[in-house]
Amino acid sequence: MRSKLITSESVTEGHPDKIADRISDAVLDAVLAQDPQGRVACETFVMQGLVLVGGEIATEAVIQPERIARRVIREIGYTDPSYGLSHEACAVADVLRQQSPDIAQAVLKAWEARAGSADRYDVLGAGDQGIMFGYATSETPEYMPLPITLAHKLVRRLTEVRKAGTLPYLRPDGKSQVTVEYEGKRPVRVHTVLIAAQHAPDVDLEELAADIRRHVVEPVLDKWLDEETEVLVNTSGRFVVGGPASDTGMTGRKIIVDTYGGYGSHGGGAFSGKDPTKVDRSGSYMARYVAKNVVAAGLARECEIQVAYAIGRAHPLALNVETFGTGTLSDDDLREIILEVFDFRPAAIIDRLDLRRPIYEPFSCYGHFGRLDLSPTWEATDRVEDLKRAVVERSRRLV
Repeated sequence: MRSKLITSESVTEGHPDKIADRISDAVLDAVLAQDPQGRVACETFVMQGLVLVGGEIATEAVIQPERIARRVIREIGYTDPSYGLSHEACAVADVLRQQSPDIAQAVLKAWEARAGSADRYDVLGAGDQGIMFGYATSETPEYMPLPITLAHKLVRRLTEVRKAGTLPYLRPDGKSQVTVEYEGKRPVRVHTVLIAAQHAPDVDLEELAADIRRHVVEPVLDKWLDEETEVLVNTSGRFVVGGPASDTGMTGRKIIVDTYGGYGSHGGGAFSGKDPTKVDRSGSYMARYVAKNVVAAGLARECEIQVAYAIGRAHPLALNVETFGTGTLSDDDLREIILEVFDFRPAAIIDRLDLRRPIYEPFSCYGHFGRLDLSPTWEATDRVEDLKRAVVERSRRLV
């Protein structure tokens, strides 16, 4: 079989972009906790000593973005001004403004409703145009590609040993990168692993590398390591200055980390800070939900769903299904079955996945998919039997 190498990366919650993502989702959750119908498009910018929270919002909720931002920064671990960002010492600017009335009228009364449809799911239009992707594979228990799964686990472990005091010299910023060797479609080993860990200035770098290997790399990668695996730690040397002191952070700059690590496709839209009327988020969650149920039903070992929307319209413009030659049906037949079983209109997605709840902040880091620790609705495999029945019924009709 042809051998290939596939690489994915992840970052810790202390990475500047992830600080921004988490603040944006925390603002969203604060709105939804008071006003489930609230509409939010929150963007956060973070730099040394400064956090700027902006974007558009339409809600009856009364929130305090400054307090939210300081709470997030403290929980991540930026509590010392010498880190370049401190929950007590930083400045927080709140520049949230009202959502455009043009967008609001398109979302709250869809084109179908304006044309006379009485269907309750035709009331809500998509909050923007765009294409969304969902992907699932049978290669891991999470139904996720192995490289991004391992990359997330590494940075989560890096954060755990920092917060638990196992490696007390670590600081909040950090990254991982994992290269997995495949034989055909089957992952066989980790080829290379890269860890970047921010640390206190007085740490011996050789000691740090040994500690990271012992406490982070080996417990996470375990059976995927072999004698030829290359483990690289802080290849730049010292990594004392990190977080917003070394680089600005912005919401939505880690979208590949948030999804499939480059293994599956991405439409380009960010998730964090967006309420579920924004199909960048809800459409992507739905596409993942469908793809995972297809794979869990045994209809394919690998599945990617692409769905396209127009702002102000409830029904998607197009749906495409790709099983990469692993399906038990043709992709065209599977597409028709999916359209029978699943409703991709935004209001139907919100209803099915119960998305008008304050659930989003925990997903701002370590990925939105494959999160068995959080059991989100879009990771459920509760439509497997519906898909199987639809396959049987379609076969009967064709006989």
